[in-house]
Formats: sequence, structure tokens, C-alpha cells
Amino acid sequence: MTTGVLLTPDRCTHHVVDDTVAQARLAREAGVRQVWLGQQLDLDAIALAGIVGALVPELGVGTSVVPINPRHPLVVAAAAQTAQSAARGRFSLGLGLGVAMLEQIAFGVPTDHVGQRLREYLTVLCAIRDMGTVNFQGAYLTAVDPHVMPVALPSAVPYPIYVAAMGPQALRVTGELADGTLPYAGPRTLDEVIVPAITAAAADAGRPTPQVFGLVNVAITDDVDSARAVAAETLAMYDQVPSYQRINSREGVSSVADLALIGSAQDVAKGLARYLDAGATDVVLMPVLKGRDALARVCEVAADLPAPRARVRTSRRAPA
Repeated sequence: MTTGVLLTPDRCTHHVVDDTVAQARLAREAGVRQVWLGQQLDLDAIALAGIVGALVPELGVGTSVVPINPRHPLVVAAAAQTAQSAARGRFSLGLGLGVAMLEQIAFGVPTDHVGQRLREYLTVLCAIRDMGTVNFQGAYLTAVDPHVMPVALPSAVPYPIYVAAMGPQALRVTGELADGTLPYAGPRTLDEVIVPAITAAAADAGRPTPQVFGLVNVAITDDVDSARAVAAETLAMYDQVPSYQRINSREGVSSVADLALIGSAQDVAKGLARYLDAGATDVVLMPVLKGRDALARVCEVAADLPAPRARVRTSRRAPA
């Protein structure tokens, strides 16, 4: 894999989809080989990834991330296969467990038993992807191939599935069933918790060593104080979420914004190296500042980063 950049569609433009495609082209021209798109209530990340993948040749596209609770896995599988076909095999599906308080307000769906729900969801997705059919009845999900219409798209080659897993249950399930994780966490959390837990789960299941993408907020700027203020404002919501509060405590910071890498290109690259040293197979750069110039500077850093070292499996396990 190669270092990726998260694109944020500009809703103030005349045409949001065209703007996103233009951002993707900017990234590709800068040398970036992979971009990611986040799911929103007003924009569908899988559909947008398919469009970008079809219009920007040689650029990998992925979602970071699509919450599993609001949509049935049969629906997500159909969307992912469509995006994979449109992108000519360059699509990656990133899933997330969602933020419980937001999903309960927006969708009114239950958000308990996340470990078992994730296991059932991935079981359905992997069955469709790997076997072209599904016949599953679980505690929370039912997914059955009716055989009167196909559930697998022949033109869509298998796509990788990643999960934004950070808790012990989610990491165990992800290691057993998925291809890797997209954690929004600091390097200490990667080193002490995420990498050993998901690696051990994959080893126990007889699966390959999983990919670990470290998601990192970055800004390339001389005005560090102003950028830090922007980060504090835009990322404040995460500090209300218990899982991120635990990460803050482990990382020794008071806010998610404190983990943002802000400064010169050299300073940011040095900070990103800590994530790779902690066991990340790659990083996804998430721009703090808006605008094409800010995005271009981030893309230049992403393109200039050396290829990540291959991660070898060890017997190290997360603390119980």
C-alpha cells in the first residue's frame, strides 16, 4: 500500500462531486496513489469513491469509514461491488462501528453488542465477496441469497475490507475476518494495543498479517498556532466520545487535536514516522486546513514519504 490522503468535499462549491474529483486529480498529479472518503449524511462515500475511481485513472479509492449500523450488509456489498467495478479494481471498503450517540439520534437504531454485530456483518460481506453467495442467520442479521437475482457482481474483483477497530472485541473480530484496520489513534495506542491485538487475532485464525492504517490529522503551515486552533475547533466532538477519551489518556494528551501533526513538511514527516515505527503499515493523512493550497501541501508530504517497511508477525499480544 501507499500513503493515502483523506479528501473532504467542499460543500460551498457549485458542484460537490466535481469538486471532489478535482481534489482527487490534484492528489494524483502530486504523486499520491490512494485517497479516502468519509461517509456523511448528505454524501455517500461508496458512490463517490466509485465516481472518483472511474474518472481518475491509477488512483486507489477507499472509504474511511462507512458505519455498519444504518445499512444492511447486502446493500453495502452491492454498493462496494459497484464501486470496485467502476474503479477497475482499485476500491477499498473501510467500515466503522459508528458513534453511538449520533446514530441513535439520526437513525434510531440499536448500537449495543458491537462485537457480535461486527462479526455477523463481516461474515455476510466476506461470504458475498469470496463465495458469491450468502445464507446467514445470526442473532442480529439475516442475509440470504434468494437466487432470483444475483448478489455477486462478476465484473467486481474482490476488494479489501478494513474496519476502524480500536476496542478489544472489534480488534479481535477484525483480525479474524477482515483485511486490516483504520484506527484513528495515536502511536502509543497503535504500539501497545491495536497492532498486537489485531496481529494476534489474525494469527490465531490462520490469516495473513493484517494491514494497519494510522489516520493522522496534519497541516503543513508556518502559522502553527492558527492551525492548532482550527484543529481544536473541528475535532472537539471526538473528545466527547468514550473511546477517544481513553486514547487521549493513553497518549498523554487532553484532546484529540493535540495529536495533530502541525508545522513544516519535515516536522510532519518526522511525526508520521512514529506511526510507522509503532507498527502501522501505512498512514492516511487528514488535512486540518481547508482549501486547495493546504491540500496540495499535504499531498506533497504524502507523495514524498518513503514506502512503509513490511511488518512481520510477532508473538507480542495486547495486555489483557
